[in-house]
Amino acid sequence: MSDAAYEELLLAVRQNPEAYIDDDAERALALLAQAMRKFNESARDDDLLDDDQYMAARNKRFDSLRGACQAALSLDADCLDAQLLLTLATVGRPDKLLDALCELEEKCADGLAFAQLDWDNPWDRARLRLRAAISRTCADCACWKMALETANSVLGVTESAGDPLGARNTAALAYARLEDEEGLNALEARFTQGNAWTSLARCLLLYKLERTPAARRSLRGFAQLNQGAAYAMMRPVFVEVYLPDRPDYAPGSFEEAMAAVHEAEVIIADTPDFVAWCQAQAWFEADARAYAEKHDLDW
Repeated sequence: MSDAAYEELLLAVRQNPEAYIDDDAERALALLAQAMRKFNESARDDDLLDDDQYMAARNKRFDSLRGACQAALSLDADCLDAQLLLTLATVGRPDKLLDALCELEEKCADGLAFAQLDWDNPWDRARLRLRAAISRTCADCACWKMALETANSVLGVTESAGDPLGARNTAALAYARLEDEEGLNALEARFTQGNAWTSLARCLLLYKLERTPAARRSLRGFAQLNQGAAYAMMRPVFVEVYLPDRPDYAPGSFEEAMAAVHEAEVIIADTPDFVAWCQAQAWFEADARAYAEKHDLDW
């Protein structure tokens, strides 16, 4: 098939996927894709709602998603993506979620060994997404060694594809919490560019090692390379649960900085005076205030 013919076929499938579905497993995935599209579209106007309206809209949105997952599982009881989404949309407490995700992975134990999975194979991706979710949840539970192990196992499979699941982000935070500078250095050397997670991880690591001048330089780098990073640190906001993956944030964006701070909250809370130290840098608070004023945010 020529490239032009393939592009034409791809367009036709996107316009009418049902016409190309051959079995219930594919129908389940198509149903999930439609549900996630509706889920994301329904959240576009959330900023216009007050707290009560937002919670009502959120509850309705999650109820609809859980119903779609159940419908997908009625078509294909083995649909791992549906099981993963349903778990993430149902279990709130990180410790309970970690247990549920690990139980879900144990059900896959009879399949291919994890090292044999291939991101380029669509049928392997659900296993990798599940492992990435386990890694992030380990971090939420402060199980940092397990978070690092699972993140590195995902990265070993997906790095050649550009780390589509952001496993290095979780790994970077884990290295920071474990005060493993050599590990963080080696991780960063594998990629040509850093991001909000690696910048923040470097700053936290150096602060924890009491190398204050270097930590101060890293803090400035974090603030300069990511829009609104200072504001994200001083005024952290609610970040929705990842369903199932971390969104594809624009590099250097405020959304990326906000997500990095959110994921690092467990470390920040366990690092006495870190936020106060950041705030003590006069330029840092000035940056945060200026960003808030420019974008009409609360201060």
